[in-house]
This record gives sequence, C-alpha cells and structure tokens, in this order.
Amino acid sequence: MTGPSTLLARLRSRRQGTDGANPAEESAGPPEAGGPGSGFNRRLLAPMVLGSVLNPVNSSMIAVALVPVGTAFGAPPAETAWLVSGLYLATAVGQPVIGRLVDTYGPRRLYLAGTALVGLAGLVGALAPTLGLLIVARVLLGIGTSAAYPAAMHLTRSEAERTGRSSPTGVLTALAVANQTIAVIGPTLGGLLIGLGGWRTIFAVNVPLSLACLVLGAARLPAAAPRRAAGERLDRAGIALFAVLLLASMLFVMRPGTARWYLPVLALLAGVGFVLRETRVPSPFIDLRALAGNRPLVATYLRQVLGYTAVYAFLYGYTQWLEEGRGLSAASAGLVLLPLSLTALTVSGVTGRRPAVRGKLVVGAVLQMAACATLLAVGPTSSPVLLIAVGVLAGSPQGLIGLGNQTALYHQADPAAIASAAGLLRTFMYLGAMAASAANAAFFPHGATTAGLHHLALFMFGGAALLFLVVLPDRSLGRIGSTGMKGN
Repeated sequence: MTGPSTLLARLRSRRQGTDGANPAEESAGPPEAGGPGSGFNRRLLAPMVLGSVLNPVNSSMIAVALVPVGTAFGAPPAETAWLVSGLYLATAVGQPVIGRLVDTYGPRRLYLAGTALVGLAGLVGALAPTLGLLIVARVLLGIGTSAAYPAAMHLTRSEAERTGRSSPTGVLTALAVANQTIAVIGPTLGGLLIGLGGWRTIFAVNVPLSLACLVLGAARLPAAAPRRAAGERLDRAGIALFAVLLLASMLFVMRPGTARWYLPVLALLAGVGFVLRETRVPSPFIDLRALAGNRPLVATYLRQVLGYTAVYAFLYGYTQWLEEGRGLSAASAGLVLLPLSLTALTVSGVTGRRPAVRGKLVVGAVLQMAACATLLAVGPTSSPVLLIAVGVLAGSPQGLIGLGNQTALYHQADPAAIASAAGLLRTFMYLGAMAASAANAAFFPHGATTAGLHHLALFMFGGAALLFLVVLPDRSLGRIGSTGMKGN
C-alpha cells in the first residue's frame, strides 16, 4: 500500500473524475477478453460469485445446527456459541489482512489458497470427534473464506479500468445478490442438509464447493505480477496490532463482565499502538490518514455495522426462537425463513441495475424498522402466515442495505486498495454480527423465550433508527450514480 500523501492525492483525483490508477498495471482478464470499451470478462463471474458466497453460506447455515450439535456433544449453548463466534473472529481479522495481500500479490493465488483451506476445514468438521475440533474447523473456514470477496472486488475494479466503465452495476449486483441471497437462504439450506444427513453435512458440503472453486479459479482467474513497490514491506506489526485490537474487543463484547477487565485494557493498548504505528510508517497496513480524509467511506463502514447488527440479530434470534419458543424443527424453521431469502433476491435484483445508493439505504432503514416493529406481534401461537410475513418484511432491507453499502464502497475507496477496503467492509459487517451475538446472549439468557425476542426486537429497532439518522443527511450518497455513470 502506498503512503498517506499518495493515497490522499488519489482520493482527490477521484473526486475530479480520475482514479490515478494505471489500467495496464494488471489486467483482470486474458487478452482475448477485449481492450478498453469492451464488456466485462464474463468468464470471471462464476469463480467470483461462487467463491464470495462461501463465507455467508457458512456463517448462516450454522444457525439451525447449534441445537443438534449441542445435543450430539452434550454441550450447553454457551459452548456451541463458539461455532458462530469462532468463524466471525477469524473472518473479521482475516478479511482486511487477506485483502491487503490481494492488493499486493494479485487475486489469483490468494483465491486458490483460501478456497483450498475451505475444503480442508469442511473435511475436518465433517469428521470432528469433539466440539473443540469442530470449533477449530469453523476458525479455518473463517480464514479460508476471507479471500474470495476481496479478490472479487479487486477483479471488478481491474475490469472497470480495462473496459473504461466507472460503474459496473451488473457485476456489483451479481455479487450482492449472490451474497445476500446465500446469507438468508443458509438456514433453509442448513435445515435441509441436516434433515438429509445430520449436522455434519453442513461441514461436508464445503468439500465439493471448494473443489468447484479451485477448478474454476485455476482455469479462469488471471495470473498477475505482484504490485508491491520496490523496497516496500508488508506491515506485519500493524497487522498484529489490528488483530489483537479486534480479538480483545470482540471477546469482551461476546461475554462482558468485570472478571474480563483485562480485555478492554488490552484492546485500548493495541488500539493506541495501532494508531501510532499506522500514522508513522511509510507503507501502513491501513492508511489511517487517508481513511480519515475520506469521510464518506468511514460513514459506509458505520452503516455496515448498524445495518448488519439488526440483520444478524434477526437471523440468529428469530431462528432460535422458531425452534425453541415456537417448537419447530430445524428443517421447518429453515422453510419458514425461505421467503426471506426470496424477498432479498427479488429486491436486490430489481434495484441492482440502478447505481443510485441513497434511496436504497433510506428505504432499507425504514423497512428494517418496520420489520423490528412487526416482530413484537409474534408469539407461541402465531399463525404460520404471520411468521412467514415477518421474514418477508425482514428480507427487503437486507437486500437494499447490503447492495447499497457495497456500491458506495466501490465508488468511495482508493482503487489501489479496493481489496483491503472490501475486506474492511466485511470486518465491519462481522462487528455488527458480534454485537448481535452479544445481544442474543443478553436477551436469551435461559433460552429463546417470546419475551426475550420482543426485547431483542426493541434493540434492533434502535439500531435501525440510528441507521436511518446516519443515512438521511448524507448528501455525498446522492452523487453516486447520479451523473456520468455507465452500467455494465
């Protein structure tokens, strides 16, 4: 990554209509894909989309497996929760780190290494004899699935430079639709797999998915020369401090208490050290000076946290309540949530071709508040129609918020660091997921009761309202997609 002054210059040049990048520096497609002015190399779409969904499918399928896994190992919810938290912790740290490596070495080698690790982790999980080894498999899944999404965003930017299209809305929509849909269809898929072959199948399914990614990636992703400048070194100390900061913070959020006082202290010390380090070294892991000068991008990260706190609180809280509070099986709970995924798919598909962002985020925040309010009406005797309707209402904002933030980041981030910026977007998404996990633990201390679900809904409503207040006055969002944008 380049130094602060260079990044700031690039940010200024982007505001003036140029990105300061050299399209010839790295081609995202083979020579036969065409030169400037030709379309996006469609051969890249399959490995990009398939690889990028490995993370959301693994983070969501586990929602319906926590109860049967706990039964199989005789483990309480406090222990099986590590199957969720382990992947989140690994992903939150791994996404920006691997994104930085993608920006340095190119997407192909990181994509292949990451998807290979996914297959290994799936095999370990399918054969794990203990809960501890199962948690290790989830951590490996978190690391392995951290490569494909930054690689996909890097390839999208490279193709935009090659084709001369500043807003490849079709490609961004395909990524968003795939990721949003898989995230919400995960519980349904997980329930079906568990019904067919038990909970181990949600790990075993990663083996064929990994093989498919490896075949497609090896055949279609372009080789690229490393982009590191002469004498530039990878900021290992910055990466280590960032990892300690995130891990200590998230471990405390998961189980806050006075007995764990040392975690926020460690996070504070690591945070101070990280800021001092990143503002002084010539090639920082995260250029904080440039980031501070890019307020629209900072606002996008904040929206990501707020939006996905409610998304994941609903995903895990409502699913757990359907099984424990409503008494549905894992397969039945997954089917109840199926319309949620179809709604998210439809909304993203219909709105995705429009590059404008602000309207998506405003409407998404309003619908998210409506979904949280409707959740207050459900109870142990609620009709299946109401249970499904709540999911449909929750699916609409998930499609809008995810697509809106991804498109905003694409236009706001420095082109030379697009993979790192995309990795950080996923990190902030999982910060929201960890906040949601802590909220679920707080409101469901002795199981998923209806009263706990209603308290969780009020918490989610507060976050959605804050998201609305952050989006509404942000005029910079109105300029994205308004003029001079060509779709792809």
